[in-house]
Amino acid sequence: MKLIVEPEGGIGPVLSAIAHAKTAIDIVIFRLDCQSVTQSLEAAVRRGVAVRAMIARKHRGSTRDLRKLERRLLRSGVVLSRTAGDLVRYHGKMMIVDRRVLHVYGFNYTRRDYRSRSFGIETTSATLVREAQKLFDADAARQPYRPGRSDFVVSPANSRERLSAFIRGARRQLLIYDPRFSDPAIHRLLTERADAGLDVRVIGKTRHLRSPLAVEKFPGFRLHVRAIIRDGRSAFVGSQSLGPVELDRRREVGVIVRDAAIVRRMRSIFERDWRQTGAARAAE
Repeated sequence: MKLIVEPEGGIGPVLSAIAHAKTAIDIVIFRLDCQSVTQSLEAAVRRGVAVRAMIARKHRGSTRDLRKLERRLLRSGVVLSRTAGDLVRYHGKMMIVDRRVLHVYGFNYTRRDYRSRSFGIETTSATLVREAQKLFDADAARQPYRPGRSDFVVSPANSRERLSAFIRGARRQLLIYDPRFSDPAIHRLLTERADAGLDVRVIGKTRHLRSPLAVEKFPGFRLHVRAIIRDGRSAFVGSQSLGPVELDRRREVGVIVRDAAIVRRMRSIFERDWRQTGAARAAE
């Protein structure tokens, strides 16, 4: 298992994964404006890789770019599907290479996101890959998805349940990145944890909430990841903010990881970012 850190990692990890594909790439696209990613997918088709792309029906801006991307990928030989209209948005970021390697990202395939604080997870866990493949195949065929693993977190299928349980399981500390934290039930749960004496800190913003929690804006540049680091022993990385729409009405994808080196590095990055916040500087 590997951790991808942005902006330090840049576009390289995504391009490398595509370049090393031998037989198949299944990729979910919400936003894409990096020509190098599009060109790499086209090159993969030319060398005989079966590329399937599932492209969002819409995003907040104009959908003209999505339709243009669809036409270009179709011309290159990519097999395309478009996300259904049953949910508010299909916002997950995921790629499966050779049915063997799973990438789950907090970032889109955009220049802006590669210059933001974000994380991604690369894993060869066979059971996680199978679960991700099951989700991709179900969504591509517009069939129901039924979650099969507690560490593969999918909105709206199991994310509220799994992330609530993840938070309840904390004993000492919860460090959270979230640019759109707005869910009242999760907020109450975090407040209870803080009242019980846990170190609960949030880098990001709360929306429509009056919070007694330690919440600080991300210092310096842009935040585009959703992550929770629990007790320095486990972590969540994904696309879903702790908000009612993101948990209950959109397709979002994340994973819970227990790799000690990855969790340790995420915690170190959070503490480094926290030291640059207004509250930390004032305390110094």
